[in-house]
Amino acid sequence: MAEMNYRLIVSDFDGTLRKTEGGISDGNIGAIEDYIAAGGVFAFCTGRMLTSIMPYAKQLGLKGLVVAYQGAVIADIESGKLLRDVRMDTEGAAGVCDYLQELGRHIHVYDGKDVYMNRDDEYKRYYEKVCGVSGILTGEDVASVVREKGIRPQKVLSMNAAEENAEIFALVNGRFKDRYEVTSSSDFLVEVTSFGCNKGGALEFLAGYYGIPMEKTIAVGDNYNDIPMIKKAGLGVAVQNGVAEIKKEADFITKTCDEDGVGYVIRKFGLGENV
Repeated sequence: MAEMNYRLIVSDFDGTLRKTEGGISDGNIGAIEDYIAAGGVFAFCTGRMLTSIMPYAKQLGLKGLVVAYQGAVIADIESGKLLRDVRMDTEGAAGVCDYLQELGRHIHVYDGKDVYMNRDDEYKRYYEKVCGVSGILTGEDVASVVREKGIRPQKVLSMNAAEENAEIFALVNGRFKDRYEVTSSSDFLVEVTSFGCNKGGALEFLAGYYGIPMEKTIAVGDNYNDIPMIKKAGLGVAVQNGVAEIKKEADFITKTCDEDGVGYVIRKFGLGENV
């Protein structure tokens, strides 16, 4: 069998591999299984918390590494061992929360397996349903909880109405871009992680870990937080339902997340099938 042109395929989850209605399609599962059987390495790279993405990695029977929190956490799927765990400093994270509180935002603070939330509202209920986690309510002043508990979170997040998200992103990015990574993984999220914790760095980590040259990698995504890995991969792919900015950066645009877009990329470029 000829050597694979692309030996590592890294995919975002929400909006990319996950169907809009939830779950992973049989078509995508079959393509992933065939690619792994042929000797390829497939990995998730998501902004989700580790406990939220791990069940899907195990559902697929994936071995090796999984990336969570935009790259702040990289873990071994089978053992749960953390190979990377980069956290914001307590006062810095509290300062981000202070600012988000001034803006009147719904805020999440992620500390390992725990996620603290400042409001019991429709955002909380939606997030818990989609991600399969339960938030710890803090009351409005989550910044004080961060300080009192000495929390050093992997990520701080703001959930916003879609029509407000661009404005909130601009404000948060303007305030913190010189100290933290500020990105967005959907039209209602603004996310803050430690500087250097982005999906481009995560892709480099995975490629180095597996001893695979970057030109032999594929990255697939749909949103702003995926752009760093799309630009660094040997082949950067955007799903058709992705934001305009990622499609501009992509080398190839695949089908939507509801049309097995990831599976199509795996078969066309990973397995070299005539699809």
